This record gives sequence, C-alpha cells and structure tokens, in this order.
Amino acid sequence: MEILKRLGSGRLIAFDQDEDARANVPSDSRLTFLDQNFRFLRNNLLFNGIKSVDGIIADLGVSFHQFDETDRGFTFRHNAPLDMRMNRNSAKTAAVLLASLEEQELADIFYFYGELTMARKIAREVVRHRKEKPISTAGDLIAVVSGFTPVKQENKFYAKLFQSLRIAVNHEIDYLKEMLAQALEVLFPGGRLVVITYHSLEDRLVKNFMKTGNFEGKETKDFYGNPETPFRLVTKKSITPGSDEISANSRSRSARLRIAEKV
Repeated sequence: MEILKRLGSGRLIAFDQDEDARANVPSDSRLTFLDQNFRFLRNNLLFNGIKSVDGIIADLGVSFHQFDETDRGFTFRHNAPLDMRMNRNSAKTAAVLLASLEEQELADIFYFYGELTMARKIAREVVRHRKEKPISTAGDLIAVVSGFTPVKQENKFYAKLFQSLRIAVNHEIDYLKEMLAQALEVLFPGGRLVVITYHSLEDRLVKNFMKTGNFEGKETKDFYGNPETPFRLVTKKSITPGSDEISANSRSRSARLRIAEKV
C-alpha cells in the first residue's frame, strides 16, 4: 500500500506465490498481482509488455500469516504437520523430505541452510527414527532431535533447524539467485535493487551480488586495476532496524536491507 501511495502514475508488478496473499491485494489499476515465485520475474514482465523497470524491491521474509497459521507448519511453536510450503501446489513438504532424503542429503540441508554444527548426527538420528515411525509433525521432529539442543539455546537451535527445512522445501537459495540474475537484466541503468534479508545465507548472497555481480564475491578488475561491477552500492553496509522498530515489531530484529544502483 505504501508503494502505491508514493507511485504517482507509475506501475507496480507484485509477486507472491502464497495463494493466501491474493485476499489482501488492493484494488488499484496501477497494480498487477502475479501469484507466482519471483524466479519468473523476466518472463512475467515480458508477458505484461515490460522489458525494463526502474526498481525492484524483494522482501525475502516469511509473512506473519504463514508463521501464525498453525497448519502451515513453519514454526516449532505449534505441533502442526511439517508442511512449510509457501506454494501449496508444490508436491514436497518438509515431512516428505524427512521421509525420503538420504542421510547425507539431510545433513547438507541442516549444515548449509541451518548452519548446525551437529548436522550429520542429527541426520543420522532422523533416519534411524523414521524407520520406526514417520516424522510428520513439529512435535515428532523436536522429540527426535531434542538430545542435540544446546543448553539454554533450545529456541535458537529449533529455529535454525526449521529454517533449514523451509529453505529446502521452497528452494529459497536457488530461486533467490535466479531472481537476482534476472533483476540485473531487467533494471534500467540507474535503476535500483532493494533487498530485505532475514538470515546470513541470504544476506551473504545479496551482499556479494551487489558488490561484485556474482554470488561468490569474486572481484574482477579492468586493465587499469579498477574493480568491475554492474552496481553502485547505495548502502555500503546493511540497514538494520532501530530499537523503536524492534520494540514495535520484534520479528524485524533480524532484517537487513541493502540497496544497489545499476550502473
């Protein structure tokens, strides 16, 4: 709504793959809502007669609605089915991954997406337990891994565990890379890319891409030794919420905002 208030005569294209988001779409002739993943950015813009845009804003967070709706299974705070799909038309839930992936695949998910140091042991325990009983709910999973929780850091541990599964279910890292690469293609020179991230994996990718034009952060230089990059950093460091914002919305505490301008 705030973007539309400030838009003037422009046009806003909004992407959200969660079917529940459509219920909150305002009626405005300047707004086109697409119930798809932003990985289809370029093709959908072309379909709507748009080759280039002045700006792209990507908020990578899970919505309050998704966390608060018990049956979505995004949080360990409710003993709900392990779903975690942002797009409910997708076939694979978190429960399906836990039931079907090999031990090494599960360990990679827990380690790379949750940054859990005991990823291999956790994966081994999951595989052992699922032979006896399906791991279908948040309570089932917590019971399986409870022996690995650090003292006085249980919530942080479970948050990372559930985050890792959610990222895997929704292919979040792969789709983020696809969107960023397409954003560079469709932005006008001088157009701005604005991204809000909520965990270090996303933020590292966005930071590297804005700084160097690649996801590894590998800097290239021209003949004269000047860095070559497709962006000018508008924010040298990420912008984080202040104490007042965190007091008003505690869920904003992990948000980081970065802005870059296409050269």
